[in-house]
Amino acid sequence: MNFLLKKEISQSNKFLKQGYIISKVEKRKSLNYLKNIITINSQKILKRKNLNLNKIHNYVSANNVNEFRLEILNKLNKDSNSRFHYFNLARESLSNLTSNELMMQKNINLSIQLPNDESSLLPIHSDVWSGDSPYEINLWLPLVDCYRSKSMYLLKKKYLEKFILKLKKNKIKNSSKIFNLVKNEIIFLKIKFGNFLIFDQTLPHGNVINQEKETRWSMNCRFKSMFSPYGDKKIGEFFLPITTRSMTKIGLKYKSPFIK
Repeated sequence: MNFLLKKEISQSNKFLKQGYIISKVEKRKSLNYLKNIITINSQKILKRKNLNLNKIHNYVSANNVNEFRLEILNKLNKDSNSRFHYFNLARESLSNLTSNELMMQKNINLSIQLPNDESSLLPIHSDVWSGDSPYEINLWLPLVDCYRSKSMYLLKKKYLEKFILKLKKNKIKNSSKIFNLVKNEIIFLKIKFGNFLIFDQTLPHGNVINQEKETRWSMNCRFKSMFSPYGDKKIGEFFLPITTRSMTKIGLKYKSPFIK
């Protein structure tokens, strides 16, 4: 039996078929809150007003972009409301695709990719290859319009089984060789500002050199069901509960009077 609503079934089927969904943010206020943190702190660091995030490469070089990114990231994760607003962007979709009792990554990630910068590359990978649980889901948020090489790519889900067989057969571990294996079977996702991406991180993904004339800004954070299996990243160390229900709290505290 399936008691999901038609809207939930439609979203679930789409996700299961293609391994990702792109949708409008559910709370625009939360998007504005997060972008304001990024923009205001960027302006303070660079001592400039009315910054256009797309044009940040005019003020930040490839040599110091990571230091700049970490300074903003520190401000973002120190803000006591940032995680709530990040979750609030896609609360209904995360609940539908994952669980209504969720664990959330302790810290939000931030990526800044300048045009033609080779230092910000993320080679093809699947998060589960490095210890993440296959039960985790990734909420990816663009802070600017992302397209072509300014975006991320994802292996089309219909090719996943074929890719795994190729990988086992050829025993390839070099990321550039893995990319060459699937370069005709990936899709560069087009995601406008105001939308979010939720994707299955068991699918190989990554980025390439940004050959567009604008800087890419994106955020990402992982979520999982509280009671689904964990990988190397555990509760407290990496994940914190954010939607624990009443009966779970009662059940976790319960001690049987008949057990010594």
